[in-house]
Amino acid sequence: MKKIEDSNEDQRKARSDAARTPSPHADCCDVDLARRFVLNAGIGLGALSLLDLVGGRRAVAQPAATEAMNVGVLGAGQFPARAKRVIMLHMLGAISHVDTFDYKPMLEKMNGQEIPQSVRETQRLSTMSGGQSAFPIVGPLAPFKRRGESGAWVSDFLPYTAKIADELCFVKSLHTEHVNHDPASKFLHTGFQLAGRPSAGAWVSYALGSDNRDLPNFVVMNSGVSQGVPQDAAIWGPGFLPSHHQGVEFRAATDPVLYVNNPPGVERTDRRELLDALAELARLQYDESHDAEILSRVSQYEMAYRMQASVPEVADISGEPRHVLEMYGPDVEKPGTFARNCLIARRLAERGVKYQTLFGMGWDHHLAIKLAFPPRCREIDQPSAALVLDLKQRGLLDDTLVMFGSEFGRTPFAQGQIDNPLVGRDHHGGCFTWWLAGAGVKAGHAYGETDDFSYNIVKDPVHIHDLNATLLYILGIDHERLTYRFQGRDYRLTDVHGKVVHQILA
Repeated sequence: MKKIEDSNEDQRKARSDAARTPSPHADCCDVDLARRFVLNAGIGLGALSLLDLVGGRRAVAQPAATEAMNVGVLGAGQFPARAKRVIMLHMLGAISHVDTFDYKPMLEKMNGQEIPQSVRETQRLSTMSGGQSAFPIVGPLAPFKRRGESGAWVSDFLPYTAKIADELCFVKSLHTEHVNHDPASKFLHTGFQLAGRPSAGAWVSYALGSDNRDLPNFVVMNSGVSQGVPQDAAIWGPGFLPSHHQGVEFRAATDPVLYVNNPPGVERTDRRELLDALAELARLQYDESHDAEILSRVSQYEMAYRMQASVPEVADISGEPRHVLEMYGPDVEKPGTFARNCLIARRLAERGVKYQTLFGMGWDHHLAIKLAFPPRCREIDQPSAALVLDLKQRGLLDDTLVMFGSEFGRTPFAQGQIDNPLVGRDHHGGCFTWWLAGAGVKAGHAYGETDDFSYNIVKDPVHIHDLNATLLYILGIDHERLTYRFQGRDYRLTDVHGKVVHQILA
């Protein structure tokens, strides 16, 4: 009896601790740990799941109002949020900004001529073009036109994106220190160029929790061919945050999430009994060690159990109206394509998933850019525009932030010989373009300017840390106060840098 009384007292204390709002200097883990202690040491995650999943009841996506157990360490945020969720479209390999959104008549005029040395020497070159003796300009590969009432310049390569130009906010002055894919991608998503730091999606999951107990807070989808561009789970990993905040990868397969379904011969009731027993053992082990990762692992097992029903329901697009499927284009019928992933992203957004990253691969055009670039644009143009329009017609764009861009841009000059049909463009971190749409951003707006060669920024630079600070701000998070103490230091997504770009906010 005394042990039960002590346990009840621990539960009361944990509830009291979890209810407190963390100070700017508090260790966020203390609050998160207390909440998970209530869930596991009190009645057990297995018992909570039992209410919904035993007795023949099917686990289905629950409305946000029914989920109260995971509100993150910040609850509703530190100030009013403009968005509830984020969908990031990352064109991995670096889409060419000079051939899509940053129109420069000078590049047309000087096509084939040498880029001025005074311009080129301001930026770091990659080793792939650094040894060239000549740097001839390659003009835009397709005509640009002004689009919509805003007059935004958009290439003919992207006719569907052109039609929604008035919904978009173009940030043309992004820049990064990195000119190689692996460190640049990690830097974009985690704020650091080496593996081991939490990704932005993990930070958002940690801060704000979940609006749907049956789906992950953070989902990742891939499409296209990597072309050798490095990509690994460190880009969407939890780093030193509790592991249940990591991104969950949805694959183009019969089983979208690995190891979720039961193996042959194992029934759902068997899995339920196993998880209940595991939760009890975990509680005992946690009582001894107070290792939060024990409970984090159990929460992942429980999420996997619930996803056995929720993920197939999300991935099944057979109930979508024909006109919606046609919005996304013919590739939507093919699992694993960018079009299908965009439609699933909308379905996940409807169900309250906080953060999604969709990687569209195949943009590393060191060679044959004139041949390879147009089909890549066709793969992503219609689905990207359809995602924005689909969210808008459902009333979801008002509180969803959609982002489109790359880890860096590409050079306005040739990699290789200008007269070679296999000419390409090299990496360029000095300036590149992203567009944003939805909650909190100015529609039909352009921010930042580059020089006549789209090589240097001449007005309103936006660093990657600034982009991430703004992303968090739109979600109601102060990037300087969302910290996690690890090995004696407080870490954050933006390291010790970053400022919110208020000028792009409506």
